[in-house]
Amino acid sequence: MRKYIQKATTCTSLLLLGAGIGVGVNYLVNTPQIFARTNENTTIQQKESLATAQLPQLENNANVNFVSKVVQEVGPAVVRINAERTVTNNNVPPAFNDPFFRQFFGNQIPQMPEEQIQQGTGSGFIISDDGKILTNAHVVEGSTKVTVNLKDGRVLDGKVLGVDSLTDLAVIQVKGENLPVAQLGDSDKLVIGEWAIAIGNPLGLDNTVTTGIISATGRSSSQIGVGDKRLDFIQTDAAINPGNSGGPLLNAQGEVIAINTAIIKNAQGLGFAIPINRAAEIAEKLILQGKVDHPYLGIAMIPLNEQTKQQLNQNEGFKLTNEEGVMVVKVIPNSPAAQAGLKSGDIIQSIEGEKIAEPSQVQKKVESSQVGSDLTLNLQRDRKEIKIPVKLGILPTNNQPQPQ
Repeated sequence: MRKYIQKATTCTSLLLLGAGIGVGVNYLVNTPQIFARTNENTTIQQKESLATAQLPQLENNANVNFVSKVVQEVGPAVVRINAERTVTNNNVPPAFNDPFFRQFFGNQIPQMPEEQIQQGTGSGFIISDDGKILTNAHVVEGSTKVTVNLKDGRVLDGKVLGVDSLTDLAVIQVKGENLPVAQLGDSDKLVIGEWAIAIGNPLGLDNTVTTGIISATGRSSSQIGVGDKRLDFIQTDAAINPGNSGGPLLNAQGEVIAINTAIIKNAQGLGFAIPINRAAEIAEKLILQGKVDHPYLGIAMIPLNEQTKQQLNQNEGFKLTNEEGVMVVKVIPNSPAAQAGLKSGDIIQSIEGEKIAEPSQVQKKVESSQVGSDLTLNLQRDRKEIKIPVKLGILPTNNQPQPQ
């Protein structure tokens, strides 16, 4: 594409569908925090089944408010996850490679340890009575050892059944008896302003409870600064801190409505969580397959608003007026989009009859489709309207950043 388009791909917030960006594992406690098959009887229970799980009975105490009741009911199902990761480090401090230092130290240059153990802590909650635990991927990804601390004092060894970096979700398996189970709610029925209760282990402070409300729903990943994730988020003003990652966000009935996962640096009263309906879908695939295959299109786009159209007209010689949709600024080589014949400069106006105005709409449309299915894109190319069917592929899973 011409010069402006190249610039747009690096300076404008672009959404690359299917561009798998390897998510680095960070086990430091101060890092901001944003299921393998056994048999059919050990898959994740449906929410209807979880709703019948036996939970501790509350004492008849008129002084216990609804938050206290929720904590008594769900608190035992919330766990602390301790993860260890071995990293290799063969680096010598750069200063010791300086000839000035070498004339003093000679061959006695201090050597850095070849292997180091990084430790991290996060939260999670038990979703089935056979010991499956849902948490964030970044809590356990790349770990060599996982242990789980229950509220009753038990410490159990954990096995990672599956990790999906693109949605930041993971499932752990533990073996234990009389395990408490958290009930799952329905995140599609959330109302802005309703109560939200977070339970977790922030900053090493186990069993911490914070409260607030649901501040917003449908926050896109690009809005909160994690554009490599394929998720919409729930926003809450319940305090979320490092270590809360993977813990539950609950409604006033004690049902899990989301998974606490991210905070924005230097922001106050802004926390973000993954809707539980989406998390349950991913979790079941992780239990069955140990991984999730995401549908892949392979384009980068910019929205056609007044500002971008003006810049394109001035800098690139376009003559855009009333065009609506999103413009394709890059087509990834060998991607499904490339194979279908999409080109830079195409304007996507609708997909399967649904009008498109933002790149996030395209992302949602692709992610809600199945690998191998066809999507019909209505395009404008050289002022002509055309339809192009695209067969969705599987998102590449390598850890190399994809071109933008």
